[in-house]
Amino acid sequence: MRKELIEQLEQYIPFNEQEERDKELILHMLRTQPDIFARENTAAHMTASAWIVNRARTKAVMAYHNIYHSWSWLGGHADKEEDLLKVALREAQEESGIQNVRPVSDRIFSVEVLTVDGHVKNGKYVSSHLHLNITYLLEADEDEELRMKEDENSGVAWFSLAEAVESSTEEWFKEHIYTKLNRKLERRKNENRREKI
Repeated sequence: MRKELIEQLEQYIPFNEQEERDKELILHMLRTQPDIFARENTAAHMTASAWIVNRARTKAVMAYHNIYHSWSWLGGHADKEEDLLKVALREAQEESGIQNVRPVSDRIFSVEVLTVDGHVKNGKYVSSHLHLNITYLLEADEDEELRMKEDENSGVAWFSLAEAVESSTEEWFKEHIYTKLNRKLERRKNENRREKI
C-alpha cells in the first residue's frame, strides 16, 4: 500500500502553497522512513482524517476533542495500517458512532503536515511531533445517531459548513484546514454542476 500511496500523492494536484510544501515533505518521509506508519517514529508519523459531509454537502460532522479542547474533524493514527482510507473510515466510525459512512471518492481530498504539541495521553507524556496527514471526503446520513467516544471526545454534532469552521478554537486549523476543506468542497460542487450542463 505504501507504493500506491506514494503514486497517489505524486499524482495529487495541490490546492495551494501549503499543500504543495506539505506534499513534498510527506513524500520525502514516505520514501525515507521505514516506520513512518507507526507511532514508534516519535518525530513524525502518518495519520488520516475524515471530512464527513451530508448528501447535500451543506453540513459537516465535528467532534469536541478532549486533548485540544476544540471542535475538530475526525481522524487518527495509521498504527501500521498503510491503507489510509481504511484508517479514515475506521476513525470516523469510532469517533462519531456513525456506522454507515462511505467515501465520496477513494482519492485523496487534502494533505497537510500538522504540528502536535506535547501533551499527556493515558497518563503518559507524549513529546511534540508531526502528523503527516491525508484527508478523505466521506459522506454520511444526518439521521444516523451520533455517539461520543468518551476517551477521546465529549461531543459529536453536525454543523453547517460555516459553523464547522467557527466552532473550532484552533485558529491555525480554522484558517489553513477547515476553511480550505470547505473551499475544496465548493469547487467540487461547482465542477459537478458544470459536468451536468
